[in-house]
Amino acid sequence: MDLILTLVSGIAWTVVYVEAIRVGLRDRTYAMPLAALALNFAWESVYAVRDFATGVSPQGVVNVVWAAADIMIISTYLRFGRAELPRFVTRPLFAAWSVLVFAAGFAVQGLFLAHFGAHDASRYSAFLQNLLMSGLFIGLYAARQGPRGQSPTIAVAKWLGTLAPTLLFGVLEDSPFILGLGLMCGVFDLVYIGLLLRDRRRPAWAGAGAGAGAAAPAADPVRSLPDPSR
Repeated sequence: MDLILTLVSGIAWTVVYVEAIRVGLRDRTYAMPLAALALNFAWESVYAVRDFATGVSPQGVVNVVWAAADIMIISTYLRFGRAELPRFVTRPLFAAWSVLVFAAGFAVQGLFLAHFGAHDASRYSAFLQNLLMSGLFIGLYAARQGPRGQSPTIAVAKWLGTLAPTLLFGVLEDSPFILGLGLMCGVFDLVYIGLLLRDRRRPAWAGAGAGAGAAAPAADPVRSLPDPSR
């Protein structure tokens, strides 16, 4: 059971990353909230290095693959992210802000390691940043007024990728803390899935102008004709 849940999590999160790269390039934006992206990249980089320092392990290889995928997502953020910000954000300011956020991601991982040790830090930080990501995806949907740069595939794969380790660490290994965080992630993830699925069922015209100013509805050609009685 442990191996099955680990494989489900690994495959599901790989789908999240691949789809985020595809959608980001398609929609010319970035498909993962910035804070979550910074924390994920830091987590995978830190624990890949730690794993390989003690010998090659399957999880270490997976972490390297995920970190490489994160670099691709980061490239979409660097390429398209400034367009998502107000005009007063200049290129130097955007660069400084990006460096600060990604540096903070590594600092957070270092603080978790220093306080909890590698075993607990890897789990606690992963689930806490996962919960943050779940909320930020909903915030991303709201900020963009629709599903641009997002997809139901990302949402469902993220939900499954979090549910599997929640069952593994929270239930099978009896960790109430992780179980609680995982359940909260699940609630937010299901809300996000519902938003994206609802949006797909909306008529195409309903969200056509979301985020860019919707065009005014076409005038009724009959009502546009002059009234002959005037």
